[in-house]
Amino acid sequence: MEHSKSVLIMGGSGQAGAEAAAILRRWYPTLPLTIAGRDLDRARRVADKLGAATAVTIDLRRGDLGLPAGHEYSAVVAMLWDSHLNGLRYAQDRGLPYLSISSGLTDIGPEVVVGGQRAGAAPILLASHWYAGTIVLAALDLAKEFGRVDTVEVGTVLDELDIGGPAAAADMERLTAATSAVLVRRDGVFSWVGDSDAQVEVSSVDGTVLPGQLIPTLDVPSLAIATGAPNVRCALAIGESAGRRRGGPASTEVEIDLEGEDHTGAPLSRSRRLLHPAGQSPLTGLGVALGVERLLGLRGEAVAPGIHTPEALIDPAYAVERMTEIGATFTDAPGDR
Repeated sequence: MEHSKSVLIMGGSGQAGAEAAAILRRWYPTLPLTIAGRDLDRARRVADKLGAATAVTIDLRRGDLGLPAGHEYSAVVAMLWDSHLNGLRYAQDRGLPYLSISSGLTDIGPEVVVGGQRAGAAPILLASHWYAGTIVLAALDLAKEFGRVDTVEVGTVLDELDIGGPAAAADMERLTAATSAVLVRRDGVFSWVGDSDAQVEVSSVDGTVLPGQLIPTLDVPSLAIATGAPNVRCALAIGESAGRRRGGPASTEVEIDLEGEDHTGAPLSRSRRLLHPAGQSPLTGLGVALGVERLLGLRGEAVAPGIHTPEALIDPAYAVERMTEIGATFTDAPGDR
């Protein structure tokens, strides 16, 4: 399906936004893109590298986002916190698909209410998962080997030099300030646990163990509901990554551990490591690109109006294939059974 209208990427000049735009450009050379940000010069630099792209400034405090009158778009992507929900309202008023990655588990409530009140307006993709849903998709690809999943544990290593730009740092500060409790699923019950129960260890791909903590993320309910696992938790460690320990750039690493039964009823446990040598931005950008691809109907069936999550729209095997294309590697831990 060809699109003559542009995808509006709010925050498209940031690290992850520029990655998402670059991936979409590689996949769809003629797809129009609009890079929107507060700094027009920076947005123009990103747009000029892409080709078939324009740059605009936005004002999230305005209902019209401060965009030029008469411009039409095919979708709205919020790579930054849509603080006044004007990006979402702009999309809903025009019947445009909307994708958000910065709301987080603690403040998606307003987006959910909008989706409920205006369920027939347009699709809303809530992708405020870790790395825009790519970790969930990688875990679900592994889960296909199971007949029953009892436990899902995810541990991510984020390099302290790879937190992201100012917008990403502000997001992390806002989300961690919202609550000191974290969401887990224990024995089938979604529960908020306090800080004393949230301290864990996270293993890097080279075997180094870092102190970490459980985090309140949308990955927990997504993984729990998609797999049916009664025990799910997600953890994060911030520190020196394996890439930097080897003398290279900051990498990002994810450990995915599943336990349950195989399709014959025999006990099964699997542990897979995901690494990207260039850090978090490529995986986040890919997650957004996968979402945009689906919302625009460029792959798969048309997406119905209402609220969606990445795992509801994107095939995990396809996502893993795309992850390897952008330089991610997957390794299975020895001793899996």
